[in-house]
Amino acid sequence: MKVDGRPTRSIALGSDGWSVDIIDQTKLPHAFRILQLTSLDDAVRAIRDMLVRGAPLIGATAAYGIALAMRADPSDAHLRLAYDSLLASRPTAINLRWALDDIVTVVRRETPARRAAAAYARAAEICDEDVAINDAIGEHGVGLFAAIGARKSGTVNVLTHCNAGWLATVDWGTALAPIYKAHDRGIPVHVWVDETRPRNQGASLTTWELQQHGVPFTLIVDNAGGHLMQKGQVDLCIVGTDRTTADGDVCNKIGTYLKALAAHDNKVPFYVAVPSPSIDWTIRDGATIPIEERQAKEVTEISGRGADGRIVPVAIAPDGSPVANFGFDVTPARLVTGLITERGIAPASAAGLATLFPERRGA
Repeated sequence: MKVDGRPTRSIALGSDGWSVDIIDQTKLPHAFRILQLTSLDDAVRAIRDMLVRGAPLIGATAAYGIALAMRADPSDAHLRLAYDSLLASRPTAINLRWALDDIVTVVRRETPARRAAAAYARAAEICDEDVAINDAIGEHGVGLFAAIGARKSGTVNVLTHCNAGWLATVDWGTALAPIYKAHDRGIPVHVWVDETRPRNQGASLTTWELQQHGVPFTLIVDNAGGHLMQKGQVDLCIVGTDRTTADGDVCNKIGTYLKALAAHDNKVPFYVAVPSPSIDWTIRDGATIPIEERQAKEVTEISGRGADGRIVPVAIAPDGSPVANFGFDVTPARLVTGLITERGIAPASAAGLATLFPERRGA
């Protein structure tokens, strides 16, 4: 994708050939800042404090975290420390564990002298594979927009939740990839963007992305989605996923379940963009997915740019208010119209996923 007309990825190797450049997403949309990761601790902090976020990007950052760790100390003990530290940084997104297991398997085959080079090479491959996966998701999903456009006159209205664009991946995005491709192919498309409290990833990130790409959008409060569906102003919903079970239950940003319920009640198609590394083949029941509980100040404070241009946090609740800040919820497969993967669109079920991933049948 492009930032101010320049092709940009959300994570890339630095100009020195070993550090890792990321976009500090906590500064968007008011400032575009590139940060340099130079150590394992930097990578852990970037994931834990959500300088990077989105399941695919978390996995890519973790892979480069292993590379940085191996550059500093390629011993088995340090590899174990790096794995454990990165795995503990965010508990819900399955891509984190997938990327760590993948790259550690590669690294362990090498002698200590070759471990850093092997880790950097595999991390780069994971990034390139993510781009290819999301590009393919876009190709399969764009057909949904073409079909709706052929049935109706005027604009195709899509509702999305949180940020599942290129900022959540290495490039293209998951839920936004079909939207970008539809727009690029001349299909009139308009996006209803949920603000996505409490961290406002929709308001701060999705709107910024769409604005950069020139896609028409309207920002709405989280609870407006059901109203718009009742009024016939939503043709389909597309969201991303941090973990999808082998039976098609979907874990995504808190509030996704409520959108799925509203869509089901109003007969609005509800799709989930699912890159295969986000599928947890070891879990069938979404109720068993660990749900991250985050710090209270994400709920009790909000940050924004003041009239003087400074970005400041502002308290919006009484001091000492008890807070429960659940980061994710689970949407049962019965509420999901289809899963858009890099191999095609399938029903949200074990049988549906098996048609696209036969090698995982019975896993």
